[in-house]
Amino acid sequence: MSLRAGNYPGGVSTETQARTDRDAPTTGDRLVRIGVVVFFVGALATLVTVAPLFLHTARFPSFAYLVCMLMGVGFLIAGAGVLRTIAEQRRQARV
Repeated sequence: MSLRAGNYPGGVSTETQARTDRDAPTTGDRLVRIGVVVFFVGALATLVTVAPLFLHTARFPSFAYLVCMLMGVGFLIAGAGVLRTIAEQRRQARV
């Protein structure tokens, strides 16, 4: 087995390894994804709790309105993920 320039002993090129490292989800990326899911759950809950106002039906219990707060929570989680990603990229740029 020859070790040509740019190849690892396992046969993976440095270009492929760099692309894999760059595309791997970081902690910040995961937080953004979780935040988006939580935000959409809250948005769906908001649509469901507003619907009785237009349909002239009975209101939902207070718990349903508390679930609507997930929109804000999801937004904060996603924002924390963005800030964490920025911090990680700055650390990598310094190195």
